[in-house]
Amino acid sequence: MIAMPTPKELELKLELAPADLRRLKQIPLLRAVSDKPQRSHQVSVYFDTDKFKLRREGLTLRVRHIGERRIQTVKATSNAKLFERDEWEYDVAGDGPDLDLAADTALGPLLGKKMRSRLKPVFETRVSRTVYPLSRQGQEIALSIDRGRIKTTDRSAALCEVELELEQGDQNRLLFEIARELNRTIPVQLAFKSKAERGYELLDGGPDAPVQATTLDVHRGMSTRSAFQVIARSCLKQIVGNQPAVLKGNPDGVHQMRIGIRRLRAAMSAHRELLGDEQSNAIKGELKWLARELTPARELDVLLTRVVSPLTRGKSRIKSNGLSTLPRALEKERKQAYRVACDAVTSARYRELALNTAEWIEAGRWLDQQDDLLRNRANMPVETFAAEELQRRWRKFRKKAKNLAELNAQDRHKCRIQGKKLRYAAEFFAEAFPTKRAQKRLSKFTSALKKMQDGLGELNDIAVHENRVAAMGLQRPDGSRKKAFEAGLLAGREDARYDAAMRAAVKAYDELAVAKPFWR
Repeated sequence: MIAMPTPKELELKLELAPADLRRLKQIPLLRAVSDKPQRSHQVSVYFDTDKFKLRREGLTLRVRHIGERRIQTVKATSNAKLFERDEWEYDVAGDGPDLDLAADTALGPLLGKKMRSRLKPVFETRVSRTVYPLSRQGQEIALSIDRGRIKTTDRSAALCEVELELEQGDQNRLLFEIARELNRTIPVQLAFKSKAERGYELLDGGPDAPVQATTLDVHRGMSTRSAFQVIARSCLKQIVGNQPAVLKGNPDGVHQMRIGIRRLRAAMSAHRELLGDEQSNAIKGELKWLARELTPARELDVLLTRVVSPLTRGKSRIKSNGLSTLPRALEKERKQAYRVACDAVTSARYRELALNTAEWIEAGRWLDQQDDLLRNRANMPVETFAAEELQRRWRKFRKKAKNLAELNAQDRHKCRIQGKKLRYAAEFFAEAFPTKRAQKRLSKFTSALKKMQDGLGELNDIAVHENRVAAMGLQRPDGSRKKAFEAGLLAGREDARYDAAMRAAVKAYDELAVAKPFWR
């Protein structure tokens, strides 16, 4: 039997630039603290196997040195939570772990002879920590400033972050109030990655890789309210986690951040009954703003990589006519679009959006539902709610998509959006239907839906590309005959793709139409 972990309150982590650290210590919030801050130097060594078995299992094992004291900690992370981790702590005598003490933790089931012999140090953190005790509205809060480095055998990275932890009390919203107070003075960025996660990123080669959606722990019997929190946390983690990749100009980072935004908006749409308050509507509006700032960069990436680049590399008729002016103009447009995207994700508005969305998920007004009917809806088992929502979306999408070949571009786009919402809903609620029959049906349903989404996406790209190329080639004041000619050639190329894309989408719908719903 696994021992109960040490109780953990919600812990909010914020990153800041080392250059802003001095300004942080001078803000009124900290200057008003009468108690002397506690300072310590901490060296933490993290252990794992060569193949990172603990990491794959969502576990971390470390031994922290604070003066003469040695503290062993086992942590278990969950994709269902953003700010909490189960942990078990023990004082140990030496610099290495005492695995016998870990037998009653989440690590215990893995501690066979092989595991015991293969654990070794994989990275360490060296941190100077300053802890300020804060008191607000009768709640005790610890504000910790950590500065130091994360080190592997051949790499290192700077570490500068603030942690806010509610030590006594239950008003988690106070942590977000303090975070916003800090953000009004200096730029602080909401962060979800633990020091362990950052250490593993260094071992992988760097922290700027695009972040995809995590597996969702939405299980049968969970309340609809709790299920939405799990889904929304995953979406927000994907959005925030892709900021470094966007700033590096990584196209996949832009793509994955947009997916995170779309997933969260789709989740909000699916749970619209529970989210009719002003706070939820404000979050929706800010998510739309962020999506708009990222969209041109993504559209130009697709146009240049999938359409223009193959033509300029190949021995095609278009190249023989000298396709050169328009690609350069499009590349210039893309660079500008990335500047807009980078400005957006480094803005005070974005930082506020991240903090506000996290607070809304964890302590938003939607959680304190006064209407009896809506409160009962929020408490209903997720599988009941999901079956209703999936059936409604499936019926709506099928009605629109069966006449796909007759739809104009605008209506096809609406159909595509409905299909995306259906697909995301299927992904959100997949684990709420765990039987073998349901999972077999799920596989066929999502496979056919993905094929149709690919076809609809191709049709949408064609429409977007034609509009953008036409505008660049013909409507610019500096437009030349050469640019207009090249725009016409590319537009013709996209027209040629249309029939094949439409056939693929219609064929995929025929396959989808006979797929059995997995939620029944």
